[in-house]
Amino acid sequence: MKIAIGSDHAGFGQKPPLIAWLSSLGHEIIDCGPSTDSRCDYPDFADKVARLVANKEADRGILLCGTGLGMAITADKVPGVRAATIVTPHFAHLFREHNNGNVICLSGRFTPYEINQEILKEFLETPFGGGRHTGRVDKIMREDDCAFCGVDAGC
Repeated sequence: MKIAIGSDHAGFGQKPPLIAWLSSLGHEIIDCGPSTDSRCDYPDFADKVARLVANKEADRGILLCGTGLGMAITADKVPGVRAATIVTPHFAHLFREHNNGNVICLSGRFTPYEINQEILKEFLETPFGGGRHTGRVDKIMREDDCAFCGVDAGC
């Protein structure tokens, strides 16, 4: 699987070991930066990863910042991306199975490395469940129409 990964300074400490681990599992990694733990702005890296996923240049995206929250907010603005901050392996499983999530956002400050590995294992190995979830994901991904009423009514 081709995976785009990025972080900010708060998530940087976990990024290099995660890249090594993911590479050892046979994944192709696109490192979107940064290259050091110097202070930087998370939206720059979230946008790079999200656009690679949206443009199908990467199968999945991984983002790390202090909490994962800012990364998720930024990445989820890119059409074609379903991003969320995930803090447990079970949430990662449900994110993939129910929401067909394609960009996962992790906390580099509050979630230990070993737990983030377990979260990523679920994120990478769990397939989308399809079925009843397909219509829901389709509603989420609508760009022109209201997800609730189906009309471009601005509601």
